[in-house]
Amino acid sequence: MARSYRQLLVWQKAKALAGTIYRITSLFPSSEIYGLTSQMRRAGVSIASNIAEGQGRLTTGEFRHFLGQARGSLLELETQLAIARDLKLVDLATYEFVDQDCYAVLGLINRLSESLRLKGETNQDRPPRDRLETLKP
Repeated sequence: MARSYRQLLVWQKAKALAGTIYRITSLFPSSEIYGLTSQMRRAGVSIASNIAEGQGRLTTGEFRHFLGQARGSLLELETQLAIARDLKLVDLATYEFVDQDCYAVLGLINRLSESLRLKGETNQDRPPRDRLETLKP
């Protein structure tokens, strides 16, 4: 496991996605500043933020919870991106580029969450470390 969230590829990709969202939404009309611009930026930032917060938690279960939050924010962002496309705020090429980035981040979140789930199941088969001490003769 990475010692810092900064070492996680999923965090790096999510942070880059947030930057892309900021650049795209800077081109939206000012009438959207409190609408899609704000919503998309918050969702984009939330993805990387939840990954970082989860990695800093004490248990694997907590980390998985925050990965679930990040996944929810990503799906929210995908929906907002599709709405922006429908409203012609984003051209097709940009939409497809960002959608591919979203799909890549989603895959990384899902794989990390699954590996943590499997790790948690494996660790449940072993007694906690302090119980091991009491089992010694």
